[in-house]
Amino acid sequence: MTLTVALAILAGLVLLGVVVHSAWSARREQPRLAQPPVPVEPVLRTEPTMGDAAAAEEDPAQERDEEPRPLPVVIPRRQARVDALIDAIATITPESPVTGDLALQHLPGSRRAGTKPFHIEGLNAETSDWELPRPGQRYGQFQAGLQMANRHGAVNEIEYSEFAQKIEAFAEGLSAMADFPDMLDAVARARELDAFASQHDAQLTAVLQANSIAWSVGYVQQAATRHGFVPGSVPGRLVLPAAEEAAPPLLVLAFDPQAALAEDPGHAALRELTLSLDVPQTLESAEPFAAWQHLARKLAEDLDATLVDDQGQPITLHAFAAIGQELDRLYRALETRDLAAGSPAARRLFS
Repeated sequence: MTLTVALAILAGLVLLGVVVHSAWSARREQPRLAQPPVPVEPVLRTEPTMGDAAAAEEDPAQERDEEPRPLPVVIPRRQARVDALIDAIATITPESPVTGDLALQHLPGSRRAGTKPFHIEGLNAETSDWELPRPGQRYGQFQAGLQMANRHGAVNEIEYSEFAQKIEAFAEGLSAMADFPDMLDAVARARELDAFASQHDAQLTAVLQANSIAWSVGYVQQAATRHGFVPGSVPGRLVLPAAEEAAPPLLVLAFDPQAALAEDPGHAALRELTLSLDVPQTLESAEPFAAWQHLARKLAEDLDATLVDDQGQPITLHAFAAIGQELDRLYRALETRDLAAGSPAARRLFS
């Protein structure tokens, strides 16, 4: 074999290796796609025979499989109300009971003062219940509660003044007198409440990083759907709904919103997801931490991903256990302040 032939063979092998490597790299860069749904063959159901009944008695599991699965229980959610724990409350007293129609006519167009919401309720003259003003009802008194703190911080003097101006205008429309708590006292209480909230806020985040092949948006959605996730209200979010009606989601699985808005989101490549739990927003009885830990590990297994924290450090079983212990202390601290996780007041404060 001449040197020229040997060099030609070597060059061919090198070229072949480059082609194979390029093909492998291209294949690796292609995201995993969602699998098409498997068609289900129709099953002809017949009435059970005596033999089938006997078999069911011998095998209780067979009988249980035939029972319909119970539907999830939806727990009604109480509407947020004025609460002295987190609100600075002003009272509005009309000269005589006024109609709900008149109250609704004079409600401020925006029930916000800066970054703080406020609520207005009326004392129903017939039922003696505090409620949102309703047409056809009569109210002898009103109260307006300005939320003293949220995740934007404590209420300040400017926000308090805006609140007072809006409530004064509401009171004038009802020919009523408004009585406000002292502004400096309200601001001081707000700062103390904000300090407590800042020290007891917790949002747990687990990051799933692809080990090898990226995922398509469709592939992620298909995997998440198997665990009960549904599309969220904004692109790039899948949520695990809570059992409580109109409550915040139990968990949120988020990814790059640009991928969700791509022309072909089913093929848009993703290499990272975040699974988060907003602790103060969720009832402890719903066991959100157990769900967060379990689904983080299951999704990592299904997607061939590594679990890390927001600092990029792997989340081990020991780390999960340590987080659980800290979480238990947090739950108890919130309870001592009458702000149990998932309560209406806690949801408003940590929002």
